[in-house]
Amino acid sequence: MKTRELGKTGLQLPIVGFGASSLGQEFRQVKLDEALKSVHVALDLGMNLIDTSPFYGRGMSEVMLGIALRDVPRESYTLCTKLGRYDLEHFDFSAKRVAESIDVSLHRLGTDHLDIILCHDVEFVPMQQIVDETIPALRKIRDQGKVRFIGFSGYPQKIFKFIIDQISVDCVLSYNQYTLQNTRFADEAVPYLKERGVGIMNAGPFSARLLTNAPLPVWLKEPEEVKAAARAAAALCESRGVDIAKLALQFSVANPDMATTIAGSANPDNIRKWAQWAVEPMDEELLAEVQTIFALVKNLGHAEGLPENN
Repeated sequence: MKTRELGKTGLQLPIVGFGASSLGQEFRQVKLDEALKSVHVALDLGMNLIDTSPFYGRGMSEVMLGIALRDVPRESYTLCTKLGRYDLEHFDFSAKRVAESIDVSLHRLGTDHLDIILCHDVEFVPMQQIVDETIPALRKIRDQGKVRFIGFSGYPQKIFKFIIDQISVDCVLSYNQYTLQNTRFADEAVPYLKERGVGIMNAGPFSARLLTNAPLPVWLKEPEEVKAAARAAAALCESRGVDIAKLALQFSVANPDMATTIAGSANPDNIRKWAQWAVEPMDEELLAEVQTIFALVKNLGHAEGLPENN
């Protein structure tokens, strides 16, 4: 699989990374053998960036990964996990919890170091704490050799400039904001991030199933007009014999500014399809028609976290 460099880290990441949220049953119940096989299939196909979090399955994703990766050479994959979010309403970015969280993640994952650690969904707390306490605590842990590179993730575009104007990080992750329907990440944040030399990771090319033919999760927050446009776009793609998920993935990975686009599934067949789609040419004519459908709802999203962080 094609790779791109992550900012100034020297890490070469696959253009499609493996997101392990599904291993935590965030979308549906999964079987153990299915979950473990999905990890091995992803690695076999070159999707050797693995992204997880203590939040996914409230620890279950990290535990599953630890089992799946037990006999896999550590140098053969890049491991990214997160800290700070532990349940729907439980956030703790204190220095004390930073140290505890990393040690717990290392134990679950069965490794002595993390390649990337991200502060998870920073928009849910007063972000000055991330600048004043969380990232300085992470730097101390980096000096101990437990983590290599430091960053943060979130949904609103305001978060990137707020934090990086005050303190440097190695990389960031944005989700659901560089898709067929929503390109705010590229429009608003990416030029700034490139100027600062920050590594850029994109997640959620399918926008939490919005850009697929799968049933939408009940917690999906997108406006109804966005959902309606997505259904129309999916129907158009189907009429042309194309899965809208294919076009969605190809669109996201085509942007050279995104070191990686992270997609998650506990279904090995899905992972095989993504690897194949990533090397096939994109139907530019179909893309133009789909973008026309999305024109009236382009970049419409929702508020996430504290009002002042949006």
